[in-house]
Amino acid sequence: MKQTSRFITFLGGKNLFFLFALLSLIGLTIFIFERISFVFYPVLVIVSTITPPLILAFIAFYLLNPIVNLLERFRIKRIWGIIILILAIAGILTGVVLLTAPLIETQINDLIRNFPNYLSQLGETITNWVQSSFLAPYYEEGYNWVANNLSDLPGIVGGYLINAFESVQTFASAVTNIVVTIVTFPIILFFLLKDGGRFKNYFLTLLPPAFRKDVSRILHNMDTQVGSYIQGQIIVATCIGILLYIGYLIIGMPYALTLAIIAAVTSVVPYLGPTIAILPAIIISIVDSPFMLLKLAIVWAAVQFLEGNFISPNVMGRTMQIHPLTIIIVLLVAGNLFGIVGVILGIPGYAILKVLVQYLFDKFKQRYNKFFGEVHGTYPINEDEIKNS
Repeated sequence: MKQTSRFITFLGGKNLFFLFALLSLIGLTIFIFERISFVFYPVLVIVSTITPPLILAFIAFYLLNPIVNLLERFRIKRIWGIIILILAIAGILTGVVLLTAPLIETQINDLIRNFPNYLSQLGETITNWVQSSFLAPYYEEGYNWVANNLSDLPGIVGGYLINAFESVQTFASAVTNIVVTIVTFPIILFFLLKDGGRFKNYFLTLLPPAFRKDVSRILHNMDTQVGSYIQGQIIVATCIGILLYIGYLIIGMPYALTLAIIAAVTSVVPYLGPTIAILPAIIISIVDSPFMLLKLAIVWAAVQFLEGNFISPNVMGRTMQIHPLTIIIVLLVAGNLFGIVGVILGIPGYAILKVLVQYLFDKFKQRYNKFFGEVHGTYPINEDEIKNS
């Protein structure tokens, strides 16, 4: 009986009834929301509108905040440091765009115009290889299957094109959201850099004093995890883009700058990004010559070796402490649930969830040792503490 009473007290005692009531209230709220979700449509529109600039602002905040803090150490007022930094970045980006935009535009236009030819030549190469290999007897069967099952493909494509005209309003809405994001993102970033610490302190003052220390620690751990990931991933992706661009120039790869930029952007997504980035380069190399494909393999292997053994270990460190298999699973699940946004934000979201779960698990172990440590001889228990808890 005493052990049962101790177990009930461990679960929360009287607070257990409040927990059940809270869970019931949450369930009732979800049920009501399902029934009258249309009432909250304006709220959903507002949230979907402000979320993209907020995400971009937080990413830029984690990249720029250490620089602003460094400027403060040189006795430059924070607001002047922010203004100097933003103006410097704007000037650098403007210069880079003016210098590289003509070349990038030319390469992108050529790549878009010639890429169908690359795919056609690749298809012919694969067809010739198949017809001259042991797969030749199955080639005719595969061709007949495609002809029988995809004979109405033009009609299907035409139907999709007709439906595409109905999506003009959606396209206009997307353009509007992009414009709103571009306009509001710098404003949000400025106030995050200027008053980020004040926002956190103000949020803590809204909580009961008993919870402020734990919440502050949780926020600090989240900030460390997410900040380290964003800063490290951006630096690693930039290094990969620069190294690939140098390698592509050395081997004479067509569209070197465009392919390097694609690799840098997609490398923000770990593991899956580099795989996607190399596909256009492989197609171009196969069409160009087998020797170009060999040179591409050497360049890619060298870049991956440098990234895996020197860049990532020194830039990322072991802050995240996430197994590669876990990262792949998170990316696949987040991608299926939320699309491209889930792929980009899946790992930071997992890092935040990991901090919360770790905190709850630590609290669970402390409470378990408090109530049951005496049984296993691991923690001296105090009966008065149990009665007063």
